[in-house]
Amino acid sequence: MAKVYNWQLGREMDYPYEAKYPALQFAAIFNTNRCIGCHTCSMACKSTWTFSDGQEYMWWNNIETKPYGGYPQFWDMKILKLLDSAHVSQEKEMTWNTDKKDVKKAPYGQYDGMTIFEAVQHEKPEEGQSRVLGYLPQDHEWSKPNIHEDASPINTKEHDAMGFAKEGVKLPVHDSFFFYLQRICNHCQYPACLAACPRKAIYKRPEDGVVLIDQERCRGYRKCNEACPYKKPMYNGKTKASEKCIACYPRLEGKDNIISPEGVPVETRCMSACVGKIRLQGLVKLDSNGLWEKDSSNPLYALIHEEKIALPLYPQFGTEPNMYYIPPRWAPRNYLMQMFGPGVQQSIDNYTYPTRRTLAILQLFRAQREIIYKFETKEGPKIYEREVTLSDGTKKMLEVFDDTAIGYNKNGKECVRVTVQEPAFERSAKFLNSI
Repeated sequence: MAKVYNWQLGREMDYPYEAKYPALQFAAIFNTNRCIGCHTCSMACKSTWTFSDGQEYMWWNNIETKPYGGYPQFWDMKILKLLDSAHVSQEKEMTWNTDKKDVKKAPYGQYDGMTIFEAVQHEKPEEGQSRVLGYLPQDHEWSKPNIHEDASPINTKEHDAMGFAKEGVKLPVHDSFFFYLQRICNHCQYPACLAACPRKAIYKRPEDGVVLIDQERCRGYRKCNEACPYKKPMYNGKTKASEKCIACYPRLEGKDNIISPEGVPVETRCMSACVGKIRLQGLVKLDSNGLWEKDSSNPLYALIHEEKIALPLYPQFGTEPNMYYIPPRWAPRNYLMQMFGPGVQQSIDNYTYPTRRTLAILQLFRAQREIIYKFETKEGPKIYEREVTLSDGTKKMLEVFDDTAIGYNKNGKECVRVTVQEPAFERSAKFLNSI
């Protein structure tokens, strides 16, 4: 095992290969507070990439209702249980030391537990491979991709004769909750699928960090299916090879001449189809140590590293995923901390009580198809103020301004201009009932 630095964990960790970083890294942010669970993103991906024989069960993009939903079923519960068992046997704990925060190298503190690469050296599952702690889902677990949709834990409050709760839900935390979790391949910095593949058929593209499977080298051993904690590589029984999300890389290369005649990179299918405008995709620069280069004009860098409202999914696994999430405001904090790490409370508070800059950047989510490389904001007048409730129950008065967010594409050309307050248009009486 080599030693590599994982900035999401705030420390070095074991990994089967020496560190090698792309010049740019494909990344994205999902706002769970906005998702309406319409599955338009899933269908857009499905109709583009997984409509062939052997791909019937494949959903490279899927939406899960948490806490009960999962595709494959119980994927997160199973890998967390394996990881917990390894810690128990080694008399260790999956804890975070938040006193060891560093703005750039350890923004969430230091994870003192074991990753899936480190745990397997002590606790190899039965019939499991030796490079990554994992498991192979059973066939029935791939059925029902939206199982337990809109199902929430039982509300334990007292109910009246009609069955309604005597006391309504309120922020900051709801006793009964559910939220939608949007999932594609994380295109990790240290992919577990790549680490486990005996054929070395999996690789990260040096130009954008997209993780791909070489279909000619793959022999269908399914080690990637077993190793990936997020279960995003999927086996095709027709071709006898594994497949996965490819981040729509022709679009990242600007090769879709229909929607990008100037050849600039555009959003993936799932991103561009999003009805709820919950997604923001981009490319970030990495330095020689794999850390994100400071770039305050990049909306992803600004929201993740400066405004601190977006977090990685299960960072304790150690893969350094590149898909980030703005956690839901209403869900129990302990549950969210297990899922997104110790930055949850700060993230939710920064989203609930955003800066003017944060509020402006949030308007850029899914505002157009071209990838935004840089942005700027122009201040506008104050439009209203409202009281908001923070995680600890305290209340603050939020002032909202009608600022303008401007996004620029790879060529430095303005590609989008939106205001915090969306303009309203009144249909004339002549066309009031016209379609």
